[in-house]
Amino acid sequence: MADDNSLISENSLSGLENADIRTVLKGMGYSDDDLTSKRPAIGIANSFSTLIPGHFNFGQISEQVKKGIHRAGGTAYEFGVIGLCDAICKENFNYVLPSREVICNSIEIMAESNPLDGLVLLASCDKIVPGMLMAAARVNLPAILINAGPMLGGIPFEGRKSDATAVSEAMGMLKNNQINIEQYKDVEDLSCPTCGSCSFMGTANTMCCLAEAMGMTLTDAATVPAVYAERLRLAEQTGEIACNLVRQKIRANDVITDKSLENAVKVCLAIGGSTNAVLHLTALAYEAEADINILDAFEKFTDTTPTIAKVYPAGNNDMEAFWRAGGIPRVIDNLKTQMNMDVMTVTGKTMQENIDGFRYRFAENEDVIRPVDNPFAESGGLAVLRGNLAPKTGISKPTAIDPSVRQFTGRAKVFDSNDLAVEAILNNQIKPGDVVVIRYEGPKGGPGMVEMYRALKYLNGLGLAKSTALITDGRFSGTNNGCFVGHISPEAAEGGPIAVVENGDEIYIDVINGKLELNVSDDVIKKRLKNWQRPEPKIKRGYLRLYTDLASSADEGAVIKHRY
Repeated sequence: MADDNSLISENSLSGLENADIRTVLKGMGYSDDDLTSKRPAIGIANSFSTLIPGHFNFGQISEQVKKGIHRAGGTAYEFGVIGLCDAICKENFNYVLPSREVICNSIEIMAESNPLDGLVLLASCDKIVPGMLMAAARVNLPAILINAGPMLGGIPFEGRKSDATAVSEAMGMLKNNQINIEQYKDVEDLSCPTCGSCSFMGTANTMCCLAEAMGMTLTDAATVPAVYAERLRLAEQTGEIACNLVRQKIRANDVITDKSLENAVKVCLAIGGSTNAVLHLTALAYEAEADINILDAFEKFTDTTPTIAKVYPAGNNDMEAFWRAGGIPRVIDNLKTQMNMDVMTVTGKTMQENIDGFRYRFAENEDVIRPVDNPFAESGGLAVLRGNLAPKTGISKPTAIDPSVRQFTGRAKVFDSNDLAVEAILNNQIKPGDVVVIRYEGPKGGPGMVEMYRALKYLNGLGLAKSTALITDGRFSGTNNGCFVGHISPEAAEGGPIAVVENGDEIYIDVINGKLELNVSDDVIKKRLKNWQRPEPKIKRGYLRLYTDLASSADEGAVIKHRY
């Protein structure tokens, strides 16, 4: 924004000398009043797609946002942003995490090149929400995010409403003759009954919740279901707020601060959020040039932040139940003595003022959200692990792990790719007591840090969730359960110790105390590492080769660094 009281758009569009810009915009129907009457110019970064159910309703939501912008006296300019759905990108998962950087870069390009005073970010899903938040932090314009809302749950399955992951579990059950082909088909057809982000606490809904916890959305915006009319009312209000942010000169990094990022960490721990949140918050802190170390924050607050919400995979509740129980406002309200309640939010008010002014419309439900004096667990829902197998970091999710296997010792079964591991699991080559080791799937090795959700879902469907474990330098879906550790850093492709694990090695996992150890002597590990040879990059051309060369490690957010 300009240093004086004028708008970026006013400086670029007013005056005879800028008629060349105005005439082009008039070719799309913009009027003199739209362009020259000191109306805030609001860019709508819209990741609408018919390839992503979580973004399918953004066409309708965008129209409501525009209505709000116009109502508040602004002018709306809409542009498209790419987006990938992890569930659909089976042909090449490798692009999914790297797409986050493209999303961030593309919004930077549009925001910096065009006369925009503020941004409305339309995103719901895994890499798209963090990519847009990263862009907001980088360009530091007034910005607000609205998500499309979670989908409703599907037919009953294994004691819960089914969701997008149920079919992967059902595949294991079909292979194990626990269900027949007709039952499998019913799960396929009826688990995703509406559009919206997946109905569990996966990465998509986790990041929407954390955006709200940081103050980057309207209060209660994260969890209103996609098909509810309230979602449209929120969209219109979001457009109005975008104009207010410009007039109040509240920029993205007035909201995304050390204190608000700390709030996001605490809320993530309290709701049992996705392990991927560690990766994305680390990347966001980098873009915001914040002083907070996200890994240290998770490690510091996990023991003092209780788990007070249970949504699948931590429990059997879906996101609609979480919303009705009070959603993120209830979580923040219950945690407020531990939160930074004085932080600025996109409403122009503090978090405390937002929560004080919020009216709960449904009764409390302690089966879903509990007070801090009666938590589901005394500690948080994510854990940072370290040890000779993860010198920098490993990430796990205790709330998604049965207590009987939160401490696990087993023998290594090593696979140099996710595909090889999945093939072995489906061919019944994994036995009780095995630790499946999937390596060369980190940011550089994958490349792109592929999610391992199918491997764990198949183990669960085969009845091995409580007798096996899985560790990887890749990452997991937010819906995974079973004993698992991901984000192991340094990754295998950089010569981390995971690169020299051998079949039959004993591995010790202690999620409770944050330990991940290869029970092999230091001398043996050093000898193996000395003989290790760096493999050739899997990808020889294109964006993935660029990402292979430039991506940082998982403990640094797997970002392409651009500050020197």
